[in-house]
Amino acid sequence: MIVCGDDALAHRLAGELNEVYGEQVTLLVPVRPDAPRTPTARTGRALALFGRVTAAIRTTGAPAPAGAPGTSVPVAPTSAGTDGDEPAGTLRVVESADADDRALTDAGVERATALALVHEDDETNIRAALTARRLNPRLRLVIRLYNRKLGQHLETLLDQAAAVTQAAAVAEPGLAPDGPAAATTVLSDVDTAAPGLAAAAVAGTSKVVQAGGLLLHAVERLPAAGEAPDPGLCTLALLSATAGDPAGCEGSERSGDAGPRLLPDDRTVAAATGRAAVTLEAVTAAGPAAASARLAASALPVASLFSRRLRWSLAGAAAAVLALALASTFTTGDHPLHAAYLTLLDIFAIGDPAVGESTSRQVLQILAGFVGLLLLPVIVAALIEGLGTFRTATTLRRPPRGLSGHVVLLGLGKVGTRVLARLRRLDIPVVCVESDPEARGIAVARRLRVPTVIGDVTEEGVLEAARIDRAHALLALTSIDITNLEAALSARAVSPELRVVLRLYDDDFATAVFRTLRTAHPAALTRSRSVSHLAAPAFAGAMLGRQVLGAVPVERRVLLFAAVDVEAHPLLDGLTVAEAFQPGRWRVIAMDGGGTKPGTGRAWRLDPDRVLKPDDRVVVAATRRGLAELLGRGAPTSANPQQAERN
Repeated sequence: MIVCGDDALAHRLAGELNEVYGEQVTLLVPVRPDAPRTPTARTGRALALFGRVTAAIRTTGAPAPAGAPGTSVPVAPTSAGTDGDEPAGTLRVVESADADDRALTDAGVERATALALVHEDDETNIRAALTARRLNPRLRLVIRLYNRKLGQHLETLLDQAAAVTQAAAVAEPGLAPDGPAAATTVLSDVDTAAPGLAAAAVAGTSKVVQAGGLLLHAVERLPAAGEAPDPGLCTLALLSATAGDPAGCEGSERSGDAGPRLLPDDRTVAAATGRAAVTLEAVTAAGPAAASARLAASALPVASLFSRRLRWSLAGAAAAVLALALASTFTTGDHPLHAAYLTLLDIFAIGDPAVGESTSRQVLQILAGFVGLLLLPVIVAALIEGLGTFRTATTLRRPPRGLSGHVVLLGLGKVGTRVLARLRRLDIPVVCVESDPEARGIAVARRLRVPTVIGDVTEEGVLEAARIDRAHALLALTSIDITNLEAALSARAVSPELRVVLRLYDDDFATAVFRTLRTAHPAALTRSRSVSHLAAPAFAGAMLGRQVLGAVPVERRVLLFAAVDVEAHPLLDGLTVAEAFQPGRWRVIAMDGGGTKPGTGRAWRLDPDRVLKPDDRVVVAATRRGLAELLGRGAPTSANPQQAERN
């Protein structure tokens, strides 16, 4: 398998395939051809990449020497874990200026089963995908694209091209016609991680995973003191023993028994008194996709054209005109339309004086003139407010002075833009902070009329302009860990009890951050999430030809949801739902299609005595290693549930 990219997702994905699934992986690293090739230069981009990959797969030994552009850097096979239950594999790093024909050929694309293109630039991924499909029509392609609509068209195009190429090449001698069918999968790491990031910033927000025609709702539950957590439909994970403590450190895969416990059995849940849990709250049918709000959001905000006070003034003036018209009808006997016409002429002072007419008509004319005098400033105010609304409809809003209880979102790149859209769908007030006025998410913030502050968050006064002192939470989502940390420290200096969610790549760095913030601000909640950590399992599953539906973050770990055909998995076929449950590894939580009972929410339950049949398609919650074992890749997990869960 080949992974092509040079960012955090490429590092995570290569480690995931090599360590968890035991695959032979070639990592194609783009490098600048004009970069100096000295030992000192190796401490830059290529050395950082190689160091992170080897650290991710826990490879021992001295670092490999540098290679020239277009050459490969061999990496020793991954060593077995301390318990001897980790699959061994090989990892090879190939450096090249571009992912062109020569680079892909050197990486072995003609013999590869799958290729993941995870550059940050969509155009680079598309160019490489077209080249790879030409070199190997049977190659399984997994492409990282931010543009969702373009991704749908690209999937169809590449699959059609593969079908045509295979059909034309079947007659060639030496080509096996029964080879694996080509497939193209377009994924977005941002779309995978955005729900978890948004949920971490807002307490009580459920995590929703769409599994075919079902929606799986998971929520964090805090138990009463001395009691076990409510399991809901089923318990997906137990949080760390310190998760209930605001100063507690979030657990990762190296936290041991005190860390989060994924897919515990009922006995473990009953014994976990005082520990918070992530439970399956409801399973509901996924309705039709909601109509896109893009057009409505981009249209003129008519509802906010006039202020409430001005709307009441206009309503009062209209009521006065109506009352005068009715009074004129009753006193003069005129037709209602003619009476309204004369009243309007009197209000705008363009009617003839009522000389020689009845006293009632003269009194009504005087009252109409008085209403016209009162209506004049109202009309002027309406014009001014309407003009102001038109002028500000295409400009960025400033945070209102009285704003409070909002979320301050730092960074409007790819991740920040998706999180912003999700928060606004939840009707959560947001104030954005972005240093680049031409950033991707600025147009989205303008369209959604979200208050935005343009400025460097490290400069004095920027966070204050975002009303950080009255905010509910800070979401620091820039791509630079140090910037996110500096923003968190600056925000805590202004508001010590502020809820903070940081986007951090490295687990060790995240642990150091927590320890520092725990000492400085023991009463505040701090959470961290890694976009690449959440997205890598979905990309790995797609490369293996499996459908990973989504991922739910559990502190610094991740729980996967996958669609599995029972017929292809002997570990499920013929077993009941209860018998198929393997604590710490996987659990069947829903039937995709049939098998569900009528009703939604807590009334829905999957019968634990139901026998799984070969034609069933089930939705499984699994750990990374559990999913690898279930799919028939990777070594069997230890029979010890605690050891299995740590994997």
